[in-house]
Amino acid sequence: MDICLLNIDNNSNKSLNPTSVIGMLWLQTHFEDTQWEALSNNQVIISKENSKLLVKDAISAGLKIKSFSGVSMLDVFQKKN
Repeated sequence: MDICLLNIDNNSNKSLNPTSVIGMLWLQTHFEDTQWEALSNNQVIISKENSKLLVKDAISAGLKIKSFSGVSMLDVFQKKN
């Protein structure tokens, strides 16, 4: 796997996580230089629509993508008051 996408909030936003050097290098060609640190620290959130475009482009470039879309992170890590 080169890039992993995780649901963040009710399936509308995704956390973008490069999981290989190839995935990171490929993402660097799609994001501004100022965003590379956030990419390397798994701090990039993209919309569902943008994630679909990114996945399509990445797969056509030969990358391996995993998208976890069944459960959002908010469902797994529920806030406790």
